[in-house]
Amino acid sequence: MKNYLIVVDMQNDFIDGALGTAEAVAIVDKVAEKIRGFDGEVIFTRDTHPEAYLDTQEGRNLPVVHCVANTEGWQIRDGLREIRPHLELDKPTFGSTELGAILSRRNAEEGIGEITLIGLCTDICVISNALLLKAFLPEIPIRVDAACCAGVTPESHRNALAAMKMCQIQIDNE
Repeated sequence: MKNYLIVVDMQNDFIDGALGTAEAVAIVDKVAEKIRGFDGEVIFTRDTHPEAYLDTQEGRNLPVVHCVANTEGWQIRDGLREIRPHLELDKPTFGSTELGAILSRRNAEEGIGEITLIGLCTDICVISNALLLKAFLPEIPIRVDAACCAGVTPESHRNALAAMKMCQIQIDNE
């Protein structure tokens, strides 16, 4: 059985760009260390929006242009993606159904031991992907390493961790 590390949206715009926070900057080295030491396969997700982002439902609700495909803000942070071979998945919304489908196939083919999620933002894309994976793979242990995540605010980060815990997602390093 193989373990998977899902590195959610560690992109420039979420770290120190359009939607960056001090908390996001503070986890970059921890994320790098986690990727380096992980025994299993690594998958990066990348929030990906069109140039007309503000015309989308998300753009109307969050009117801050970010992660427009092929811009500097859309790029995964230098120094993370180079650590080891990995798969990269672009996702047009908070959760990736493609990620769920890929991991469901891999579980059927070879079995999955557990899935760990890290990255940004705990309260939007990390929680969305954790719950989505729990729905796709209800018998596979899903973990979130809280020390390698940051939310929009520290309070919303804590609230997201509590919500995931209630949904039987294991929270490490709170």
